[in-house]
Amino acid sequence: MPDSPGTTHTHETYDRLITLLDTSSLAYELIDHEPEGTTEAVSARRGHPASEAAKCIVLRVKLDRKTTRHVLAVVPGDRRVDLDAVRALYAARYAGFSDAATAERLARAVPGTVLPFSFDPGLELVADPDVVAQPRLYFNAARLDRSLVISGEDYARVAEPRVERIASPAPEQAISGGSRGRSG
Repeated sequence: MPDSPGTTHTHETYDRLITLLDTSSLAYELIDHEPEGTTEAVSARRGHPASEAAKCIVLRVKLDRKTTRHVLAVVPGDRRVDLDAVRALYAARYAGFSDAATAERLARAVPGTVLPFSFDPGLELVADPDVVAQPRLYFNAARLDRSLVISGEDYARVAEPRVERIASPAPEQAISGGSRGRSG
């Protein structure tokens, strides 16, 4: 069966991830499962709460009329990216979701398989502190049928994200009157 579009990226990105983790001498676990790309569904298949998953979203951030940056935002799986927080973080005029083609090109992965790592210098990595605080952090490993588990601490050490508060409040915080972030 021939490869589908994006499959080459998937294989290369998966291999690069495994090589990075192996050369970093950190403990990780691979989990094979039925193909799934949504955070809630794959978290259920893997048997953990969505809050322990890394949700990875490619954003377009317009600093001014001529300058655009691309950001890989990583938030807990049960939360949303707070676009206002990202916009403020970059003192930007606009922050929103990248188009699918640009996201796939920069992340080197198809939707649903985007890693919480950036292998492209044009894609800046920003992770919420609640991601790096996870004792066990789950994410699809650039494939819909395989996931990876590492500690948030090891993730931060190897991926070296900029750690900033970019997730909307947890649902229980929003209900109890916490500030509401603009969701994405």
